[in-house]
Amino acid sequence: MNDHFADIFTETTCPTQEQLLAYVEGKLSAAERHRVEMHLQDCDLCSEAVEGLQAIAQKEQIPGWLREAKWNVLKKLRRKNHSRRKQDFYLFIGIVALVVILLAIALYWGYHFSR
Repeated sequence: MNDHFADIFTETTCPTQEQLLAYVEGKLSAAERHRVEMHLQDCDLCSEAVEGLQAIAQKEQIPGWLREAKWNVLKKLRRKNHSRRKQDFYLFIGIVALVVILLAIALYWGYHFSR
C-alpha cells in the first residue's frame, strides 16, 4: 500500500478496534475495561463506535467487515489519486504543446520578417 494512504489509519490514543470489540463482548480485564470506559466519556467517536458494535448481532463477523471497509476506502483513494495524476499529466502535455506551437510561430515570424 502507498504510505500516503496509510496515514489515515495511524494509531491514536483511542482503543483499537479489537479492544472496543472485546469491551463490547465483555472480554477485557477490570483495569482494561476501566481504561476504555474513561476514554469513552471523552471521545464521541469511540462512544458511537461502541454503540454501533452493541447493536450488531453477529459480532464474530465484525473484523472481516472492518477489513473489507478499510480495503474499499484505500481502493477509492488510490483510484482518485490515479485520476488526479492522469489529469495533471494531460495538463502538462497541453502546456508543452502550446509552448512548442508558440515557439514555432515565433521562429516563423522571425524568419519571415528577417527576409
